Amino acid sequence: MTLTTPPVQRATQSAAHLRHVDKWYGAHHVLDDVSLDVARGEIVALIGRSGSGKSTVLRVLAGLSDDHTGERFVAGAPALAFQEPRLFPWRDVRTNVVYGLTRTRLPKAEAQRRAERALADVGLADRADAWPLTLSGGQAQRVSLARALVAEPQLLLLDEPFGALDALTRLSMRALLLELWRTHMFGVLLVTHDVDEAVALADRVLVLDEGRVVHSLQIDGPRRPPGEDSAHTERYRAELLDRLGVHA
Repeated sequence: MTLTTPPVQRATQSAAHLRHVDKWYGAHHVLDDVSLDVARGEIVALIGRSGSGKSTVLRVLAGLSDDHTGERFVAGAPALAFQEPRLFPWRDVRTNVVYGLTRTRLPKAEAQRRAERALADVGLADRADAWPLTLSGGQAQRVSLARALVAEPQLLLLDEPFGALDALTRLSMRALLLELWRTHMFGVLLVTHDVDEAVALADRVLVLDEGRVVHSLQIDGPRRPPGEDSAHTERYRAELLDRLGVHA
């Protein structure tokens, strides 16, 4: 029997996809025939007005919501980071990161080593024994990223991860995300309200409106590191704002 190669290539390159996903909350049609793809090594941003269904898409991909129709595929166990770090205040930083390995059942010593390596990746090797309440907002979000990435996921789901940070810390965290992404080449789905952030970080930007993906924009040469300008930035920004119904 001869096997065709395209399905094998898709299976090895895809971090996640949704196909014709519908979800209801009572009488409210939250997701309406949503299809999307995230490849390994690709950053996809999902933008839309409040209530458009962005966080619900993340919940479906994360496996936190299973009462939907349609197809969901995720390679391995996805990692998820939120706008709030959601650290356990009664556990030190190292133990918070180890929590990200709960599903792996690694020996304790190996889990500790991997947690310390993840903290080194985010520049916090010296804060492993610190308590979460002693951290700055940016440091706490770095710990949240370390906890998400310690299990070496193929898909990272980010729900407004930098929205609560000040402007300078936000830029620093964007640069850190890109550094980690280049090192590990996981797929990323980034939910954000910030059009400029989407254009700066993503390879593609999807616009969600009333539970439907209404537009997909390919970004040619994303500004990496963020803050680097490009000739097409304003055009991308204007196109996305127009799709969001925002007119300057």
